[in-house]
Amino acid sequence: MPVTRRRFAALLTVLTAGATGVLSVATGQQTSAEATQEKGPTAVLPASVTAGSVVQVVAHPDDDLFFMNPDLSRSLLSGTQVTTAYLTSGESDGRNEAVGGAAKDPEQPADRTHYAEARQNGIRSAYAQMATGDRTSAWKRTVIPTAGGGRAELDVLIAKPQVNLVWLMLREARSTGGDAPESLRGLWNGRIASLDAQLTSGTPVKQPFSYTKDQLVQSIAGVLELYRPTTIRMQDPTPNRYGDSGRYTDHQDHMYGARFVQAATAAYAAQVQRRPRFSVQSYLGYHNSTLPHSLDPQTAEAKTNYLRTYAWQDHQDHCGSPSGCGDRKVAGNPTGRNWAQSLRYTRADSTSWLTQGTPGRLWAFAVLDGQMAYWTRGPGGDWAGPVLLPGTGIDPGANTARLPDGRIAVLATRTSLGSAPADYRRDVVYAVQSAADGPFGPWQSLGTPERTDEEGTSAISAPAAAVDGQGLLTVYLRDSRRTLRATAQLPDGGFSPWQRLGGEDLQGDPVTAVDTAGRRHVYATTTKSVLAWTQSAAGATLAGPSPTGLPATTVPLSASPEGAGVRLYFRRPDSGVVRTALVTAGPSARPQVSSVAEAGGRAGYGAVGAAGRLVAGRAESGTIGTTGLGGPPAWTESRMLFAGAPSAVLEPTGTTTTAVLGLDAELHTTTTPTTPTHPTWHRAVH
Repeated sequence: MPVTRRRFAALLTVLTAGATGVLSVATGQQTSAEATQEKGPTAVLPASVTAGSVVQVVAHPDDDLFFMNPDLSRSLLSGTQVTTAYLTSGESDGRNEAVGGAAKDPEQPADRTHYAEARQNGIRSAYAQMATGDRTSAWKRTVIPTAGGGRAELDVLIAKPQVNLVWLMLREARSTGGDAPESLRGLWNGRIASLDAQLTSGTPVKQPFSYTKDQLVQSIAGVLELYRPTTIRMQDPTPNRYGDSGRYTDHQDHMYGARFVQAATAAYAAQVQRRPRFSVQSYLGYHNSTLPHSLDPQTAEAKTNYLRTYAWQDHQDHCGSPSGCGDRKVAGNPTGRNWAQSLRYTRADSTSWLTQGTPGRLWAFAVLDGQMAYWTRGPGGDWAGPVLLPGTGIDPGANTARLPDGRIAVLATRTSLGSAPADYRRDVVYAVQSAADGPFGPWQSLGTPERTDEEGTSAISAPAAAVDGQGLLTVYLRDSRRTLRATAQLPDGGFSPWQRLGGEDLQGDPVTAVDTAGRRHVYATTTKSVLAWTQSAAGATLAGPSPTGLPATTVPLSASPEGAGVRLYFRRPDSGVVRTALVTAGPSARPQVSSVAEAGGRAGYGAVGAAGRLVAGRAESGTIGTTGLGGPPAWTESRMLFAGAPSAVLEPTGTTTTAVLGLDAELHTTTTPTTPTHPTWHRAVH
C-alpha cells in the first residue's frame, strides 16, 4: 500500500533517531553568521560559504565515484548534507571477480544478490573514507517506505549523519546497450508494465516489490521531497550515438535513469510548493573515455584511491560481510576506461549568463526548479531576484545576447517529457525583453536540427547567440552528429531553417563573440584542437571551419572580445591550468592565432569565466577561485562550492563583477578591485 510523504518523512525520523540523533534535513539554511545579520537594506551581506544540500541520483553503485567525483568528495569534506540515491542494485552477472588485468577466480559462483551486496559494501566504505577518513566508519541500515509503494534501504553514516545513501534496488539492464526489456529503458518506453526489485543479500528490505513507470517517478520525487535539496546531481539523459551504428555513447541505465530523474524533478517542483529552490547539474558518462583528461594528476589520484576502496582492491575483510567488501570487477582497473581522470558537465558549463543591459545595469540568469530565473542590479544599487519566467522544462544553463537598444535575450534548451515515450525531445528556446530593462516576453521555440529523439537521442548542445547591427539574432548549436548548425533571424522576426556549417568531432558547446571591427567569431572544440568560423568584415559571410592550430583542451571553452580579436580561455589536459590565446580575423577571414599563454597557479576543472584581466574558475579544491592575467601566478580561493560555471562582466566604471550559483541555489557575487588580492564573495540578495 502506498505511503504518504508525511508518513514517509515521519518514519524516517523514527528510524534514524536511535543511532544518529534526529536526522537534520538541510534546506539551504543560513550559517550562524548569516542568521544573525541585520535584516535592514543597508546591512552588509555576509561572506559566502558553502551552504545548501545535495541529492545525487545515479543508476548504479560507482556511477557517482566515476562521474561525479571530485564534486562529491568536495561536498562531503565541506560538511554539506549529501544524499545519494541508487536506482538499481547493479547486480550485473553476479560474479564478483576482478577483470581488466587481474586473474579471475574460476571458483567464484554467480550470485546476483551477493554481488549487489558487495557493491553496497564498497560504496559505504568509499563514502566513509571520503567523509571521515576511515573506511570502516559505521553505518545504520534501515528500511523506509517509498512514495511509489515499495521499500528502500536507507544507510546513515553514524559519525556524520548528514551523509545518507538510499537504495531503491531495482533490476539493472545487465547490458550496456543491448536489447533488455527488463530494464529502466524498457520501463520508460512502455515495453514492460513494471520493473521488479533486485534485493541484495544483506539488505534489511525483505519484501519484493515492483514499480510502474509512474510509481518510480513518484518514488524518486519522494526522495527529493524528503531531503529538499538545493542542488540535484544526475547523469546525462541525452547521450550521443556512435556514428550510424545506433549504439549509445553511454550505458542505457545511465541515460534512462536520468530521464526518470528529469520526470521526478518536474513532479517534485510541481507537487511540493513550500520547499527551497533547486538547481540541477548533469554529468558526462562513458564519453569521458574519448576526451582529454580534465583533472590534474593529484586530483585524479585522490579520486582513484576512493575507487580502489570501493573495488576492495586490498581484498582484506574489513566489513565482515560474507558477500565481500567491494566490487572486484573494478579492482583490476580502478580508473575505468579513462573515467577517473576526468569530470565534465553536460549542461550549465557556459560563462555568458551574466550580462550588461542599459548602462550600469546587470542581469544574471540560471535555471531554478526547471524554470529560467533572473536577478538584476541597477546602477549603484542592490541585486533583486530571483524572478522565474513562466514555462517549465528548461534545461540547466543559460546564454545571453544583448540587443543594440539594451534589451536582453536569454537562450536555453528545453526538454519536453510528453505523455508517450516518442514525445520526449529537446528544442532551443529564447525569450526577449519587451523593452530595455522591461519584462521578458514568452518563450519562443527555434526547434531542433534533430527530427526525432531516437535519431540522436536529443544530444544537442546549449545554444550560443550573436547579434548583428540590425539587432537580429543568429543562434549556433552542435548537433548530435557533432557538426555546427545555425539558424538566423529574418527581418520579419522569424528564423531560417537550421543551416549546416560543417566541422566534425565537435565537443561541448560552441562559443561566439564579436570583435571591435564588428566581425563575428564562432569557436568549437574537438578532441584534438579548436575549430573557427570567422567573418572577413562585419556583415560578410561566415567562413569556416578553419583550423586554429591550438592544442587540445579539456573541452569547456570561453570567448571574450579583445581589441581586434577574440580571446579564448581553456584548460590544459592532464593539468587543468588555464590557458589563453588571442585569435584575430584578417581580410581573408582565416584566423590568426597568438601563442598560447598560461595563467599559472593552481589547477582546476570546468569552464573559465573572464572579463578584463580577471579570470575566475573552479579550483582544484572545487571552490571558486580568481586570478589576474599578466600578474603573479596566484589564485585566490573562496570557501564556496558552486554549480555550473562562473560568469564575469567588465563594467564601465572599470570594476569587474563576477557571479556564481552556489550549492544553495543562491546567486553569489564579488566586485573587484575592492580588495584585489582577496575578493570577498557575498550572497547577492539577502
